[in-house]
Amino acid sequence: MGIKGRARGWPAVASALVLLAVAGCDTSTASTQRPGPTAAAPSAASVARVCAHPGAGPATAPAGAVTVDPAVPGDLAAKTAKSPPHTTFWLRSGTHRLEADRYAQVIPKEGDTYLGAPGAVLDGRKTNQYAFGGTARDVTLRYLTVRGFVAPHDEGVVNHDSADGWEIEHSVIRDNSGAGLMAGARQRVRANCLRDNGQYGLNAYKSGGRITGLLVEGNEITGNNTGDWEKKRPGCGCTGGVKFWAVDGADVRGNWVHDNRGAGLWADTNNNDFRIERNVLESNDGAALIYETSYNAVIRDNVVRRNNWVEGRGYADRGDSFPFATVYLSESGGEPRVKARTDRIDVYRNTLEDNWSGITLWENADRFCNSPANTSSGDCTLLVGKTSRCARPAIASAPLYADCRWKTQRVDIHDNRFELDKSVVDCTVKCDRMAVLANYGTYPDWSPYKGEGVARAVTLQQHNRWHDNTYVGPWTFVALDPSRVLDFAQWQGAPYQQDAGSTFRAGDGG
Repeated sequence: MGIKGRARGWPAVASALVLLAVAGCDTSTASTQRPGPTAAAPSAASVARVCAHPGAGPATAPAGAVTVDPAVPGDLAAKTAKSPPHTTFWLRSGTHRLEADRYAQVIPKEGDTYLGAPGAVLDGRKTNQYAFGGTARDVTLRYLTVRGFVAPHDEGVVNHDSADGWEIEHSVIRDNSGAGLMAGARQRVRANCLRDNGQYGLNAYKSGGRITGLLVEGNEITGNNTGDWEKKRPGCGCTGGVKFWAVDGADVRGNWVHDNRGAGLWADTNNNDFRIERNVLESNDGAALIYETSYNAVIRDNVVRRNNWVEGRGYADRGDSFPFATVYLSESGGEPRVKARTDRIDVYRNTLEDNWSGITLWENADRFCNSPANTSSGDCTLLVGKTSRCARPAIASAPLYADCRWKTQRVDIHDNRFELDKSVVDCTVKCDRMAVLANYGTYPDWSPYKGEGVARAVTLQQHNRWHDNTYVGPWTFVALDPSRVLDFAQWQGAPYQQDAGSTFRAGDGG
């Protein structure tokens, strides 16, 4: 899990919303949108204000439930150990604690359910590393606050071992080190507050396997990466609101992802078949969304505003010419040979408002299977699998020449609204860019991708297309490489021929 997708010296990187009809979900619209002829309707993205209004659990124990007493340290873990699978545990109101051992934790059995009464808290006291661990399937956690646990870097507090089939709903997971929550296959994460955790709110990572059928719906994900790990480990690519690794089939919808240090949502390395829809992504320090070395996604009906001001401005102030964007598609594209609900990356009916730049499509010419420049070290594309196959001389010929690369291809960006007022963003240059580009290939010496071949392919040959969008404000466009900055007429003209059917009103922005 090292640095992800950074070229040498350049940064890495439909319908109305129906949130869960549950206590604790406020679906009021955060602000009035200004839809144009191609923009999402105002109701397409409302805010899940879960942290301010968390759901309240049952005030009395359900029939047949085992009652857990907060006055007895370790009572929850002990009663779990003594009870058979498929037991329901009801935690009384108050602060529950585990034994004072760093490895003390609750190890559920298959089908166990944990319900918190109003005010029930499980507190790790900055002593225990994990709250709920083990490999039991189909565990349910509802109406419980989990706080104060100190999971190590890249590890998580709830579902520490990424067991399958868990449901985490109406809970507050906050003020923990590491990730508040890990994920397994078929996991359901609904209507939770994932707040102020040290590294991630959710780390969807399963050691040695892929995660299938993940649902992340109606959550508020805010203030995460309090440890500021990119400063501790520069370029680690290991921070943000949510990180997804090797997830195959994910629905990420109706969430409010805001004010995280780093990226809001980041899918990194061989993810596939994502639907990212009807979310509000706002005021994250970094990109609202990074989709990196991954495949096949639908990104629609999201409201994306005021993101990337900190990181984007930081790169610009250091003189970096890379178009560091709010939606960053890095070595990711549509691939019909990888089974999914779509065979492209389809980006439509989104509203992007006053972010640091717009959408960048990027491909690193030096990053491919078996290259020392592949920062997802040891990983290969889903088309090859075995990294060692991508070696000379075979890599220079079909099919490996194409299949050893993660390609930014078959990206369709249409019917979106891009608004920019520079006086709001407080910038004069470099915050106004839309881009499709690559670097000049140089490394390693046996690379078959040297020169500008990859840059020409991603810009002109790989079916990446903008069309029928609305632009408000002083937008510029970057193609082929960072030095080639275009105005709207040049962007629409030969050889780029982008944004057919789009409208551009530069005078309406600051």
